[in-house]
Amino acid sequence: MTDGEPVHPALALDETVHQRFRLGIMAVLAETAECSFTALRDQLQLSDGNLSRHLRVLEDAGLVEIRKGYAGRKPCTWLKLTRQGATALRQEIAALEQLVTRIRTTDSLH
Repeated sequence: MTDGEPVHPALALDETVHQRFRLGIMAVLAETAECSFTALRDQLQLSDGNLSRHLRVLEDAGLVEIRKGYAGRKPCTWLKLTRQGATALRQEIAALEQLVTRIRTTDSLH
């Protein structure tokens, strides 16, 4: 790459956010103030273990907040996107939009 040449939009994609299930988790959480673990699991058709693993990655990155408690006598886990998570999701979407625009502009797909 030469000086002054723009950085390719693919380089702006965040590996933590971009993984398809984690992107799905963040997209679902962006649609609501809070979501239960079971509702998220069912919506994304993931196993408990798979969802837990991805949530751990997102929580460790500060993108998702996990709150455990009870709904009546039944244990429940509630999830929400953090402010940092909302920012990361917006940045990921912006990078994807730039990538799509670049591809459409160059019409490199024949």
